[in-house]
Amino acid sequence: MTEQTHDRLLIIDFGSQVTQLIARRLRELDVYCEIHPYQNVSSDLIRDMAPKAVILSGGPDSVTREGSPRAPEALFEMGIPILGICYGQQVMMQQLGGLVEGGKISGGGGTAEFGRAFVTPEGQLDLLDDWFANGKEQVWMSHGDHVSRLAPGFEVYGTSPNAPYAITADNTRHFYAVQFHPEVHHTPKGAKLYENFVKLAGFSGDWTMGAYREEAVQRIREQVGDKKVICGLSGGVDSSVAAALIHEAIGDQLTCVFVDHGLLRKDEAQEVVGMFRDHMNLQVIHADEAELFLGELEGQSDPETKRKIIGRLFIDVFQKYANDIEGAAFLAQGTLYPDVIESVSFSGGPSVTIKSHHNVGGLPEKMGLKLVEPLRELFKDEVRALGRELGLPDHFIGRHPFPGPGLAIRCPGEITRAKLDILREADAVYIDQIRKHGLYDEIWQAFCAILPVRTVGVMGDGRTYDYACALRAVTSVDGMTADYYPFTHEFLGETATRIINEVPGINRVTYDITSKPPGTIEWE
Repeated sequence: MTEQTHDRLLIIDFGSQVTQLIARRLRELDVYCEIHPYQNVSSDLIRDMAPKAVILSGGPDSVTREGSPRAPEALFEMGIPILGICYGQQVMMQQLGGLVEGGKISGGGGTAEFGRAFVTPEGQLDLLDDWFANGKEQVWMSHGDHVSRLAPGFEVYGTSPNAPYAITADNTRHFYAVQFHPEVHHTPKGAKLYENFVKLAGFSGDWTMGAYREEAVQRIREQVGDKKVICGLSGGVDSSVAAALIHEAIGDQLTCVFVDHGLLRKDEAQEVVGMFRDHMNLQVIHADEAELFLGELEGQSDPETKRKIIGRLFIDVFQKYANDIEGAAFLAQGTLYPDVIESVSFSGGPSVTIKSHHNVGGLPEKMGLKLVEPLRELFKDEVRALGRELGLPDHFIGRHPFPGPGLAIRCPGEITRAKLDILREADAVYIDQIRKHGLYDEIWQAFCAILPVRTVGVMGDGRTYDYACALRAVTSVDGMTADYYPFTHEFLGETATRIINEVPGINRVTYDITSKPPGTIEWE
């Protein structure tokens, strides 16, 4: 099998909610890294991975508690640079001969520190090159315990009002520890600290999409051999990039199945099938099953019932078409690295299942297929970069997320063909407006929802009694939290006028300004 030759960095996760951000910051520096829960980091894993450096993440526990998480003792004998962050700093101090004092939260008398703080320098440290500005630097603190005595060999290089050991280091052993979180955006120059760390560790920055593309193609060829692969192609970024990459590796051994459930946006089926079949020469089966889906959905109003109907039919339809592909032995999925991370429980017990494509959930076992997951080492932004590397058009790579159940969950209440047609037209006008104003790439996701109410209106000299629609646009990084996009009143007024004038069936337009939480991005 092909061996990965990149320099590697190991992130040991102690349960922080922002550990993934550490990995993202490192990937942005072209450094390959992997996150592993502390309890899974064995001597075998360390030996096989052969990391060039290690980062110990933050975490919710207290090192003063008996049985709390620890780093492998052998780690500190490997002679490689180590960076401890928050709980990671406290673990280093506790295990290397220092002392951590519990805060009030963990039953001690120490002072906690949460939120914005300012660190001032104490001496020179390579880790902090070009880091401090104007004699201090803003950071984000989130700790109940704090270091009260340094481990032998460590010195102080930065302090904050409630953290006298905010930055410490043992320069001889290249051990570094900070009490704050450089990975979050509330530490404005945190990326520079990571840049300095990987530079000190001797990383060459060899994690590029060009290199990944070559390695992934070779791995796919070795895994698949002369067998055939089927791919559920939704038109989303993940499945599109996965399909393009696999096609580059094995050509006509790949067949894509595009299930058209009648819940797509305006002209979407033609756009997706046209690009992959006509312009990229992929074998694509266009499974037009709109009548089947809409027939079972018509009249349904419960959100969960709608989702279950769509999920069940999708599996049935996909299997029907896939069974006609003789010799298929593999199923391609667009699993991403965050899905892999989230599938590993920090506590070692059952956890969230790796996200399967909404269209093919359960099919690998049911059909006796093996999985091909060529994107499982990548974050979303890296998938987009790989898509550009593969030559997919920018307008496709930068598409906003689209839910698997499609317009069904943007049509609260009863689903009818007429309401779906109205929704498609309104959504098309809305997205056209966003593109015309140059706002599309500033927005994480935007869409229109048709509401299950009709309102009285006046058009010309006549009375109307038509549907209301809600416009939704949010900014987000990963969809876990989101805020509404602050359109100008001029934009909203212009868009509402266009929708009412151009879309028969709508006479009232609203804008949803709910954040997530408490709301969700989609309406159902």
